Amino acid sequence: QVQLVESGGGSVQAGDSVTLSCVVSGRTSSTYATGWFRQAPGREREFVAAVSWSSGRTYYGNSIKGRRIISKDNAKNMVYLQINSLKTEDQPVDYCAARQSFGVVNQARYYDFWGPGTQVTFSS
Repeated sequence: QVQLVESGGGSVQAGDSVTLSCVVSGRTSSTYATGWFRQAPGREREFVAAVSWSSGRTYYGNSIKGRRIISKDNAKNMVYLQINSLKTEDQPVDYCAARQSFGVVNQARYYDFWGPGTQVTFSS
């Protein structure tokens, strides 16, 4: 079964760049895509980006205002999310998730497995 663990969150300063990582353990040839979602307390999870393992096609959420790049490394079972020019609004918990079957990638309910999350925080 697929298991995901995020890393890369931590204390940052405004203007920094950070790359979040997600290890997708147990990924098989049937695993279609891995996505990134963000969630603030008391709010629904919001789609950020996704990437297809086979084609490498990327998808970005309509509500996301740039500054993010998703990438992957099939050999390492890794998915990355680069966030540039960090702002104080970039503090919700970030989750990676895997969808096994082909289909919709921009809605959380269609994903099958989830990581525990990681968070970027600001220290002044």
